Amino acid sequence: MDNIKDILKNFKPTQDKYISREFQPFGVYLSEKLEDKRRIGLYMKYAKTLPRPVLEEALRFVIDAKARNKAALFMWKLKELGIIGKKTISSKGSPGTKKRIRQPFDLH
Repeated sequence: MDNIKDILKNFKPTQDKYISREFQPFGVYLSEKLEDKRRIGLYMKYAKTLPRPVLEEALRFVIDAKARNKAALFMWKLKELGIIGKKTISSKGSPGTKKRIRQPFDLH
């Protein structure tokens, strides 16, 4: 068994990935399939908070479409499915102010 000193000597933070939660590998998988490494955190958040079957459906749509900008098409599909996106409505108060409301999503 290695001691902590040996482990830290061999640890390469740019190459070794440490994933401690179940949703994190799926977020990394999404970013790799969508060819969007810059937004791994966003995909991990989606993997944590959004229903997995809906994310998989949007990913299948993107892969089947063979789009140039896969990440944008993925976001569009999630909006079309009603999972992300917010509508704005006027709030009571000063004119011109807007209030954001969340769209409920339907899993049927």
